[in-house]
Order: sequence, then C-alpha cells, then structure tokens
Amino acid sequence: MPTVFFTGYPGFLGSELLPRVLKRSDDTRAVCLVQPKFADLARARADQLVAEHPAYEGRIRLVEGDITRPDLGLDDAEGLHREVTEIFHLAAVYDLAVERDLAMRVNVDGTRNMLRFAGDCKGLERFQYVSTCYVSGRYAGAFTEADLVKGQSFNNYYEETKFLAEVKVQEWMEKGLPTTIYRPSIVVGDSKTGATQKYDGPYYVIRWILKQPIVAVMPVVGDVRRTRVNLVPRDFITDAIDHLSAREVSVGKVYQLADPEPLTVDELLEAVARVARKRVVRVPMLVGMAKASLDYVPFLERVMGIPSEAIDYFIHPTYYVTDNTQEDLEGTGIRVPPFPTYLDRLVAFVRAHPEVSSAAMV
Repeated sequence: MPTVFFTGYPGFLGSELLPRVLKRSDDTRAVCLVQPKFADLARARADQLVAEHPAYEGRIRLVEGDITRPDLGLDDAEGLHREVTEIFHLAAVYDLAVERDLAMRVNVDGTRNMLRFAGDCKGLERFQYVSTCYVSGRYAGAFTEADLVKGQSFNNYYEETKFLAEVKVQEWMEKGLPTTIYRPSIVVGDSKTGATQKYDGPYYVIRWILKQPIVAVMPVVGDVRRTRVNLVPRDFITDAIDHLSAREVSVGKVYQLADPEPLTVDELLEAVARVARKRVVRVPMLVGMAKASLDYVPFLERVMGIPSEAIDYFIHPTYYVTDNTQEDLEGTGIRVPPFPTYLDRLVAFVRAHPEVSSAAMV
C-alpha cells in the first residue's frame, strides 16, 4: 500500500498537491506532518477535501510534529519508517525578510532532518524535494538545471538557506537516495481562479497600482526594458510536480519550473496597467535610494505595501534554463501560460480579497 509522507501541508502548494497524489490510486494513503499551531487549519482543509471527494475518506492522516527536531517530533517515527514509500518535502520558511537563525533551523536543519528520516524509511521509492530557482542568488546569466554552486552571492537569508538545503539534498541524491528536485520561480495564484494564499512578488505592484487613481505613480529601478520577472501560476507548479513525480525518468533530475519566456519589468507594468485600467507613470530611482526610502521614510512601506527586500527581484540578473522541464513535459499539455492571459483573474481575486496578507506561514 503506497504511503506518502507530506511536509508543508496545509500550505499553498501542499494543499493543492495532496489531492492530486491521492488520485494516483485508490489505495494511496497520505501522512501529513503538521505544526501544532496549524493543526486546526490542516484538519479543516482535510475535512473539506474529504467532503468534496468522499473516496479520500480514511486516507489522510495528520500527525503533529516539527521538522526542526531531529526526530521530527513524531510519536511513532519507527512505525512510519516501515510504512512510508514516498516523501514530499515542501515545508520551508518563504519570507524574504526572514532572520538567518530561523531560516537555518527550518530550511537547512529541517531538510537535513527530513533526509535522515528518508534514509531510515526501509521501502522508500522517492524523495520529492521542492527547492526554488533562487538558489541561483544573484548569479548573472543563464542558470541551468545542472547548476548549483556557482560562487553566487545572495539577496537574503531565504535564498542562502534554500541553497544550503539543496546542497544537502544533492549530496544525498549522489549517494543513491532516489530523489527529484523541483525549483519553482515566483509562484502566483491559480491561473483559472486567481486564488492565492499570500500576496507577495508581483502582488506588491498590483496592489499599489490598484490603490491609486486613474494615474498610478510607480517608482522603478534598473533597466525595466531588459530585466525580466519570472512568474508561474500555482496550477502549473502542481500539475508539473504531479506528473513528473510519478515518472521513473525524473529520478535524479532537477526541474526548474519557470517561464522560459518571462516578461520584462516594463511589460509586467503595462499588463497590470491594462487590467487595472490605469495609466502608470514610471519614476526612475537608484536601487539604494528606493530601498532606503522604504526602510527609513516613516510609514512609506506601510502606505505602498512594498517591502524593500522585494526590490531585488525587479533587478534580478538571472535567466533560468528549463530544458529538463520542457523535455519531460512534452506532449502532456502542461506548460506555463503567458502571464497576461490570466492576470485578470489575479487582479479580480485581489480586489475581492483584501484580507489576504503577505505574511509567511512560520
């Protein structure tokens, strides 16, 4: 009986990926490691999932624990070692302003603990690990799926610790742990419904433009006609992981789940302006001045809703090569939809849900 062990539930990707994995076969079971403070939310989402899909009744088990503990805080780790056949490790701190200590404990130590847990699972067939394209840090140029250690520097501790975590995963993969690594770029809401769990990335731009009258003033940094912002919707990520995770060809591979033809910053602004029915006036600024203004001018970050840490992603120098992804998804119909084709749904969701925040699940 296949038993899949999940971390990162009930997070943004985990909540969508879990039902897809359960659909593989009628006897697939899922065990979700949940932090105690998110247990009620996890139970509510699991109950809703079962209500919508009665065939999942009795096939989802929630266990409280903590990936930062060597034993994952589990009451019966040995029993799970005998039972688990596949692991999806999604749990991480996704916060550009995260302190290094917290990022190290969750992203690095947590991944190391999950790798040890995987090594103790007697019948493990696959370790599915969700990394990020931004293990590239500030690497200038094309970054391939075979690249990792390139002497790059990092914009923040999120990037650095996800890089260090993937280094550990690749070490175990090279030693024989059957592993597949997925590197999403910036993930936005569902391309069909617009739904999201967190407003960050391009949502900072969307919300600021929506706040303003017919003419919206937008500070810009760098060369907006050359710098690109790589955006992908959640359903592309979950569709791709769902398909690739079940294929033998994906063992030992890294997949950059990114847009092979991302928009420039200028094209992104124009697309948002069209959907929002605004005219955007660009105000060029130096990077240092823009960050300092957000950090030190009283109330400016609160008014604009744009943290200074986000500025780096509008001058990002890296292009992500997606050869493995395109080759192994060929013929499936799974591809990144052009951002302008679903932007209207993202904007409609933002208008309808002002209560959604930019806070990370930590």
